[in-house]
Amino acid sequence: MFKKFIALSAVTVAAFAGGTAHAQEKALLNSSYDVARELFEAVNPKFIAAYKAQSGETLVINQSHGGSSRQAQAILQGLKADVVTFNQVTDVDFLADRNLLAKDWQKKFANNSSPFYSTIAFLVRKGNPKNIKSWDDLVRDDVKLVFPNPKTSGNARYTYLAAWLYANQQTKGDDAKTKAFVGKLLKNVAVFDTGGRGATVSFAERAQGDVLPSFESEVNNIKNEFKSAGYEVVVPPVSILAEFPVAVVDKVVDAKGTRKEATAYLNYLYTKEAQTQLTTFYYRVHNPEVVKATASQFPAVKLLRAEELFGSWDNITKTHFGSNGILDQLLAQGR
Repeated sequence: MFKKFIALSAVTVAAFAGGTAHAQEKALLNSSYDVARELFEAVNPKFIAAYKAQSGETLVINQSHGGSSRQAQAILQGLKADVVTFNQVTDVDFLADRNLLAKDWQKKFANNSSPFYSTIAFLVRKGNPKNIKSWDDLVRDDVKLVFPNPKTSGNARYTYLAAWLYANQQTKGDDAKTKAFVGKLLKNVAVFDTGGRGATVSFAERAQGDVLPSFESEVNNIKNEFKSAGYEVVVPPVSILAEFPVAVVDKVVDAKGTRKEATAYLNYLYTKEAQTQLTTFYYRVHNPEVVKATASQFPAVKLLRAEELFGSWDNITKTHFGSNGILDQLLAQGR
């Protein structure tokens, strides 16, 4: 069942409308990150039903999936996405900087336009044979990692930044020691895939590596999908806050006349119904009632904000992920 969702280095589009669309029906396209297929398979039908009950209008919701940065590039190149539900702020900023959506997009919805969030956790093999507990274990000589290339994958960027923030905290801001720590972590990567799906295949189906770092939501879903493998999830005591930003693509909705529907779709993600469903995919949410009801599901973790160290995501992108940035420098040192 898992294999049918795999599309390495490609954008996949699937319709979740519950039936054949009629000419009078409006269609929205949600451009989303690589591993969100199953999430929106569950969310979309419920939104469609709720919206029809409220407005009498039948909507069709289509999905486009791929690495978050690749999705942003696809929109720039003409993909007519009404909304984006990405896993990193920088990709929404990329579109805003090119006038495809509002520069102040983070003020359009609550919680910095992030209806849900996550952190980086570790998926380890049955019995946790390498006794992985924290970031320090990921730089040991006997540990091999699998995660996507931070150049093309949102969750990989968060893994990289989480390691940097942890090391910076442990070394009390010593840049040289922090860089050495992250460099060692990169050297321990057995394979860089282009997206989260590819990394999952490498770890789960090709049995590569000892640890798959990814979003807490994703590693829990992989664990449940491959129950027979007995994978375990380790949430380190310190990790990064990973916000999942959403935005209406103004240029597209204004051309299509779908602003009302697109806005309603993103607002739905903040409802108690949607927030409850998000927790079944192991996303952390903001609704107080849902947070209280699902508290036992999410281990306590100190969440560090990348912006508090680096200032802005624009600075993070230029300093770490730009051409000849720190990531390129560390990779050039050899793996």
